[in-house]
Amino acid sequence: MEQKLYKLFLECINELNKIGIDILNEKQYGKIDISISKRNNKRYGCCKQEEPDKKYKIITKIGRRKVIRYEKFEKHHIEISKWVLELEDNIIKNTIMHELIHCIPYCNNHGKEFKKYAKLINEKYDYDISRVGDKKKDFEKSNLVFTEIKTYNYKIICKGCKQEFYRQRLNRSFTRKYRCGKCGSTFEVFRIVERGKN
Repeated sequence: MEQKLYKLFLECINELNKIGIDILNEKQYGKIDISISKRNNKRYGCCKQEEPDKKYKIITKIGRRKVIRYEKFEKHHIEISKWVLELEDNIIKNTIMHELIHCIPYCNNHGKEFKKYAKLINEKYDYDISRVGDKKKDFEKSNLVFTEIKTYNYKIICKGCKQEFYRQRLNRSFTRKYRCGKCGSTFEVFRIVERGKN
């Protein structure tokens, strides 16, 4: 399984090289390693970053607080969930490529720079890199049975465009911190109460 992951990782690196992104250039992007996640994660993958580059420090003032953010890191640890490696190779590569974009300076979130690189790679190589994946669709594409049963505790509705989504856990300051990605409006949160439970 690790051999397959590393083979696909190298394919992604070669594709990035062809469009002028030498992602293994440690001076420009930092050191990158990849492994299979040891935990049973629901997410596709993650990019854990270490050793922030002090030259890329951004201080933002929010009220009385100062928020320090770094836009470039010297080390990146990409972890891909074990269940993802059961899917088709192109879906695995899509996940790897998503995490590799996070290694590029100013792309450690899903903001404007991340979207710019995702769009470029999607157009050049026919990927489908987005902020989140669709497990059910990806399992169907891979001819696998999708059996995940989710129980959600929260229903979140955008006050502007009325988009709905669900969460199992929620940060207490969610409604203060986050805005809708589509329209920029605030959210309304509803606690879901299962029948038969008080």
